[in-house]
Amino acid sequence: MGAVVTAAGVSFRVWAPHANKAFVTGSFNSWVEDATPLHLEENGHWSADVPEAKPGDEYRYLLHGPNGVQSRIDPYARQVTNSVGNGVIYDPGAFDWGDDAFQPATGNELVIYELHVGTFNVTEAGRPGTFDSAIEKLPFLQSLGINAIGLMPVVEFPGDFSWGYNPAQPFAIKSIYGGPDGLKRFVKAAHQHGIAVIFDAVYNHFGPSDLDLWQFDGWSENGGGGIYFYQDRRAQTPWGATRPDYGRAEVRQYLSDNALMWFEEYHADGLRWDGTAFIRRIGGNDGDPDGDIPEGWALMQRINQEIRQRFPGKISIAEDMQGDVQLTRDVAAGGAGFNAQWDSRFVHVIRNAIIGLDDDSRGVGAVAKAIEDRLDMDAFRRVIYTESHDEVANGRARVPEEIWPGKVDSWFSKKRSTLGGALVLTSPGIPMLFQGQELLEDRWFQDNDPIDWSRAEEQNGILRMYRDLVMLRRDLSRVTRGLCGQNMHVFHCNTDAKAIAFHRWDQQGPKDSVVVVANLRNRNLDDYTIGFPRGGLWRTLFNSDSYNYGGNFANHATPDAEAWPEERDGLPCSGRISIGPYTVVIFSQSE
Repeated sequence: MGAVVTAAGVSFRVWAPHANKAFVTGSFNSWVEDATPLHLEENGHWSADVPEAKPGDEYRYLLHGPNGVQSRIDPYARQVTNSVGNGVIYDPGAFDWGDDAFQPATGNELVIYELHVGTFNVTEAGRPGTFDSAIEKLPFLQSLGINAIGLMPVVEFPGDFSWGYNPAQPFAIKSIYGGPDGLKRFVKAAHQHGIAVIFDAVYNHFGPSDLDLWQFDGWSENGGGGIYFYQDRRAQTPWGATRPDYGRAEVRQYLSDNALMWFEEYHADGLRWDGTAFIRRIGGNDGDPDGDIPEGWALMQRINQEIRQRFPGKISIAEDMQGDVQLTRDVAAGGAGFNAQWDSRFVHVIRNAIIGLDDDSRGVGAVAKAIEDRLDMDAFRRVIYTESHDEVANGRARVPEEIWPGKVDSWFSKKRSTLGGALVLTSPGIPMLFQGQELLEDRWFQDNDPIDWSRAEEQNGILRMYRDLVMLRRDLSRVTRGLCGQNMHVFHCNTDAKAIAFHRWDQQGPKDSVVVVANLRNRNLDDYTIGFPRGGLWRTLFNSDSYNYGGNFANHATPDAEAWPEERDGLPCSGRISIGPYTVVIFSQSE
């Protein structure tokens, strides 16, 4: 489908079942409207081989149908001049990938960094960032320790500034970001830095503006969007009546081709599906008995199954926010086939616990449950975070801003936001950071408000803390393997002291078992006894109250703990610890 470059020129093919004539026009035929007719195939497809067309030529389809002549951008165009401009013939095979054979880390070792190209690294005032400007910061991300980028949508959208969740041309890479070659340079460079790239895919709606797919060949029913969309109440979404018609074979193929394009042409390491609740349910929630869209569920199964078969080792993530375990079950078991899903139960509980003013109201029981929660008995079926593009916008702000508006550099904002960050990077699940979180970015996410990179120096201590946490989470020093393990036990939950302790392990024993202690109150806990899973010396590997992380932190001493054989908290041994206010401490044994 689309404009396919061949040795003999370019082959054009488009689906327009209600057209009675079709033409392709472009710079290759001086834009003469009837110079290059397309020939009708079966099932409403039109095609022609055009020897004089070549990569770089601009083009459009002219479709004669029920409402006259429609001038349309190719739905499969890989490149466009802009969202209302022309398609550009592009040869996907011309890019030199070199010896790129990158394989992403497995789910238990992934640390994701959500990135928005337009605001990540802006180098020219009044314009968004680009793929090339983002490449400049890959050494920074490599030093942070993350090993996967969750890339917010990069397909063509209206205008120059957007989050990207309003796709106008689902196959075309955003021109102002750098187009398809710019994206390929970015992925290639990310892989060279040991970083996977997971693409955002928006299949719950298109547009709604600058949408050439709307009434594409002139036909529609009930004032609907025509061949690519439902024509009844199933079309309705929070973003307009533009839900794709998953019941049409050609639309299913269109979406499947799009999903596979990211792997085939852009060397993707995974997909993150936006709002899957709105693919499988009309209203996006499980409370509507008449809202099921079974063909949407079947679409997710089909695509995920093909990804697993053709691209083993790649990851599929659902943003569903309903906690439905069927999403991450295998297709053979009736599931949708995703590897993981965003966990709303974690983010909302942890944010509530660290943002509120009153220590007495911090629900440590709820925090404990959020930490130990898992989907379908697998710790790594969920993505956990305290900041994402949704959580730091839409009437909400970044965690430090929520804690003390206008004073993100305050002691309280630093201490409690990093308390949340430490829980993200020590709890079971796939941890995710949102761009700038490691710099203590202020306010809220906007598509025209770039990251302030001067904060990398101003907040060097906070940045160092996140680096240390990521290093421990990934077990790069080979003493915290338990943070990559399936097993965990919240063994201590003191609702008065607001203290929690939990044990993470893979196989157990030295350099594996990890004990994490969190103090959610603005008060030191000294000579505080908790259980330990094993006797002997437990070394303090991390103390978020250290001077290294903030000049105004108390640097409350947290010595190594000696555990003796006396039962406590249901564990065989006990030990006394000290921990500062709003602090997380990590212990492990080296022998």
